[in-house]
Amino acid sequence: MKHALLLATAFGCAAMTASADELVFSSWGGTTQDAQAEHWAGPFTEQTGITVLNDGPTDYGKIKAMVEAGSVAWDVADVEFDWALQAGQQGLLEPLDFSVIDRDALDPRFVSDYAVGSFYYSFVLGYNPASFGADTPASLADLFDTERFPGKRTFYKWSAPGVIEAALLADGVPADELYPLDLDRAFAKLDTIKSDIIWWSGGAQSQQLIASGEAPMGLLWNGRLSALQADGLDVGIVWDQNITAADALVVPKGAPDREAAMRFIAAATAAQPQADFAAATGYAPINVDSPALMDPELRATLPDAQSAPQVNADMAYWAEHRDEIGTRWYAWQAQ
Repeated sequence: MKHALLLATAFGCAAMTASADELVFSSWGGTTQDAQAEHWAGPFTEQTGITVLNDGPTDYGKIKAMVEAGSVAWDVADVEFDWALQAGQQGLLEPLDFSVIDRDALDPRFVSDYAVGSFYYSFVLGYNPASFGADTPASLADLFDTERFPGKRTFYKWSAPGVIEAALLADGVPADELYPLDLDRAFAKLDTIKSDIIWWSGGAQSQQLIASGEAPMGLLWNGRLSALQADGLDVGIVWDQNITAADALVVPKGAPDREAAMRFIAAATAAQPQADFAAATGYAPINVDSPALMDPELRATLPDAQSAPQVNADMAYWAEHRDEIGTRWYAWQAQ
């Protein structure tokens, strides 16, 4: 396998470019992109002879600027699924070629004309048992109960599906009545613990906060908690009302090698690469045939084995409202 992880510092001055037998893939860095390089890019290169150059981190402003300038450096990008839906509507993405990509093999929750899921995950309540006695948190309501469970809480810093839904569920909103989101009610619920919130902006930070006990409880990506458990740390995961979201693979409009991009997406979303990536990260595969290829014990730890208590974030709703929600989210944080 041949790959390189380089960080582009600014559009126009450090954008990675590919030659005829190369393809540029942008993702978010860290262990997730390491796993994408190993389980998707490596086998793809072996099959096709096309080297995948890993770039990143993905930047939505950069994609928009590249497309509008007619100078796109990325062939494939890993993005949030709700952003992908919005970007497709805004003409920033190439339509996907489903004569190359096997649409029928993919979880229909995470497929559109412009994007297919790269993996899906759940926001779950995670906690450090050492910070509590025999009475440990068991629901999203407990996440907001600082009298019964004293201590800081940690939440994802950026505006995205997850925290708003968790606040509403904790406040008693039925899962099937979450949308349209009642932002007044959600922020009122978050107000009750605002002074106790420590924000995490990346997965590694969320792990550190829980593992150290600085924030003994929080809403985290399930894979980050599974990784702590795999490292031997005693952390609790509450799957009740786990909230699903997904990353997506997209091709920016005007990508240098559209044909190779479609082949890469087809390969990355095939059953075995999805199963291998899921085993490495703890995130669920998008390919519906992948679970059968996985160790049953490992498969039981993934979000797709927790479908009964699962709450699906409405990606289409977020795509339509992500800008207005984001404006209010950051204004509330700054207050």
